Amino acid sequence: MLKLWNWYQKCLSSHPVKTQVISSGFLWGVGDIAAQSITHSTAKKRLQISDADVKFKINWKRVAITSMFGFGFVGPLGHFWYEGLDRFIRLRLQLQPKSVRFVATKVAMDSLIFGPFDLFVFFTYMGFCAGKNVAQVKEDLKRDFLPALILEGGVWPIVQVANFRYVPVRYQLLYVNVFCLLDSAFLSWVEQQKDAPWKQWFTSFPSLKEQGDRGR
Repeated sequence: MLKLWNWYQKCLSSHPVKTQVISSGFLWGVGDIAAQSITHSTAKKRLQISDADVKFKINWKRVAITSMFGFGFVGPLGHFWYEGLDRFIRLRLQLQPKSVRFVATKVAMDSLIFGPFDLFVFFTYMGFCAGKNVAQVKEDLKRDFLPALILEGGVWPIVQVANFRYVPVRYQLLYVNVFCLLDSAFLSWVEQQKDAPWKQWFTSFPSLKEQGDRGR
């Protein structure tokens, strides 16, 4: 493990962007395999299907598509985002590194800017890769974006507090990518849940509000 860590540090020092891009693509691919496994197990329990009836087979095309999202979006954008965010808050806002205001500002900007943008690009990308048209992608966004944003909003700020407080900037994307192993599984699972009842619970709030407005 120590040799692996030393090798990673050497690669990060020599080729920072390339190293973060490759590690992101790998972890998002692994996360999608986990999501497929979870979805398969859930379907078997819901439909009461035995192992003899259906065996789990990895959809390698979907793994490749999800991995490319990590490779082409999360890796390069994440590298420049965390580096730029740190410089902006230290030099432009002149906040003391690792102070409460410094960490809180970083978490707020990450949650309000990068988080929603990342979700929007993910669901849009997955929709078009599945061969859907613009109207269908918009419907998927209406169905998936808000539930994912709300659920992730309760977890990622906590994860990022520890990241921005204790992890050096050059390792912050690696830290995030470790959690993205779980996050990619979660997002892939959300995207595959289609019109699940729990999603409709989230999207029912606007309609309830509209009914209340009409009743006034």
